[in-house]
Amino acid sequence: MNASVNKYTRLPLIAGAVIAADQLTKWWVLHAIAAYETIRIVPGLFNLIHVQNPGGAFGLFAAPNSNVRGLFFILFSIIAVALILYLYRSTSIRHKWLLTGFSLIVGGAIGNLIDRLRFGRVVDFIDLYIGNLHWPAFNIADSAITVGMIIFAIYLITKKYPDE
Repeated sequence: MNASVNKYTRLPLIAGAVIAADQLTKWWVLHAIAAYETIRIVPGLFNLIHVQNPGGAFGLFAAPNSNVRGLFFILFSIIAVALILYLYRSTSIRHKWLLTGFSLIVGGAIGNLIDRLRFGRVVDFIDLYIGNLHWPAFNIADSAITVGMIIFAIYLITKKYPDE
């Protein structure tokens, strides 16, 4: 990203790109792949699959009452976005990678929040596996959140800011 991009331009550009990519891919999945259908892309490694996750990451909390679960995940998402926005605002422009990580988290959280508000569940479609060992299905928003959290964790653990 261009160094001249200011702190408050970076957030909507990155988060907006994540939201757009996430929602476009989910739209495609909803219209092109039947529920639970699998399309083999790289045998033994990568499939596209259409699943809808009512729970959290990796299907956690998928069993509780749907009204309580839905409200919990919507409120959790809103609180998480608010917290990340606070951290973003408090972070110096010198920490470009950290700002990028926060932007990825915000975009991913909003992408999945849109699904929860529209469908009461999140559309997942990326199926990575080796042999019969499958990672739980995920989506673009989940990927952005994961990359953003890895960047944030590196900052917390190392206290090093390579972009200073």
